[in-house]
Amino acid sequence: MKVYSFSQGGIVIDDPAIPSRDSSVTAYLPGLCIIPLVESSGRVYPIVSIGDMVKEGMLIGRGQGMGTANVYASVPGRVIKMVSWKMSGGQLNDAIVIRMEGSFEKLGKREESYPWDGMLPFDLQRMIYEFGVVEMEGSGRPVADIISSLRNTAEPVTLVVRCVFDDPWLAADYVLCQERIKAVVEGSRIMARITKASRIIYAVSSGEKDLGIKLLSEAGNWNPPSFLVMVGSKYPQRNRRELELALKNYGRNEGIDLGSFMILGPATLAAVQDAVRFRKPVMDRYVAVGGSAVKKPQIVKVRIGTRVGEVFDECGGFSSQPHRIATGSPISGRPIMDLDEPVLKTSYALYASRDKIKIRKKMACIGCGECRNVCPVGLDPDELYKQAGIKGITEEERYASGAEECHGCGCCDVVCPSRLSLSSSIISFAWRG
Repeated sequence: MKVYSFSQGGIVIDDPAIPSRDSSVTAYLPGLCIIPLVESSGRVYPIVSIGDMVKEGMLIGRGQGMGTANVYASVPGRVIKMVSWKMSGGQLNDAIVIRMEGSFEKLGKREESYPWDGMLPFDLQRMIYEFGVVEMEGSGRPVADIISSLRNTAEPVTLVVRCVFDDPWLAADYVLCQERIKAVVEGSRIMARITKASRIIYAVSSGEKDLGIKLLSEAGNWNPPSFLVMVGSKYPQRNRRELELALKNYGRNEGIDLGSFMILGPATLAAVQDAVRFRKPVMDRYVAVGGSAVKKPQIVKVRIGTRVGEVFDECGGFSSQPHRIATGSPISGRPIMDLDEPVLKTSYALYASRDKIKIRKKMACIGCGECRNVCPVGLDPDELYKQAGIKGITEEERYASGAEECHGCGCCDVVCPSRLSLSSSIISFAWRG
């Protein structure tokens, strides 16, 4: 089967510290749950007060407009406080703290299933909004907002199920795909109905053909028709730009007008199915936990709001003092400043490294050209880095540089022997002024 990919650059990532992709384990329920109130670009407003008792799956925070998603209690209990903390980027986050008490409404009980085939697309979208479904592999943008952005498009819509594992730290999404394949496929059918998609494409990274065949088999002959497209496995293949390039090449090769793309990952689609089929909000997340400082790396199914320190304890704790703890991929992840920080809807990975980060005097660019070789956009990161340091550069010169083509994948940072902060400098330069 032909493999479609972007035409230049990219890197192959290998990390021996990732957990096994064989299966997942379910974490113990947290005694204290810290439910964040900041989602994507907007703030969620609490509708409970200190001292209130809440039920599992109960609405406790309501979104207000675009960029926000409703928040639900992931455990039953009592609201004991409201907290705020500063994240590594400097932004503030607020949260509701729940002490677990009482009985569970959903855990261990048979879930009631609701038919959705006869529902109108608007009602399905409203349900997805109501139950707080967000893009769980990305920025946390509400799925209802993504749907709205395609509402007035005149061209056909192609729903893309992004099963692209170009980064080994996406192991949790791979395991979710295997363990909840029916939910992923049904979630894609629901989204196709809402967006009136003309086709569903399962974009699967090369090397995972068996998974692609399973997805296609599960999809069967439902309308709209489903197709399997094998794409590259080099990072950053899953980035929107690189994935769209690969799919457009596929469309041209097959003589198909794919139109506009709606690209969603398996965790998001499983959450869509939970919301529509079972009237269940987003309360848990598959998380890949590993790193050289973790005793027992594994894929853990964790309740939203569980403290990061408890998740590491679930994996045996630390084998040695970690020098770096972060959420997400080591390439683009966010440092964790406090082990009391909670697991978010978008927390697909947690890692702790015992390796010390060598802090050394900044070295000058040696002109090796490695950054140019790996740039998927075909830029000259070393030259743009130098231009970024020129204070008197004109707006015309900045625009002509092509810096705005950079989407911050970080490939150049990984290969730079001088350890220059190429990617962040170029992005800052692109949007200067």
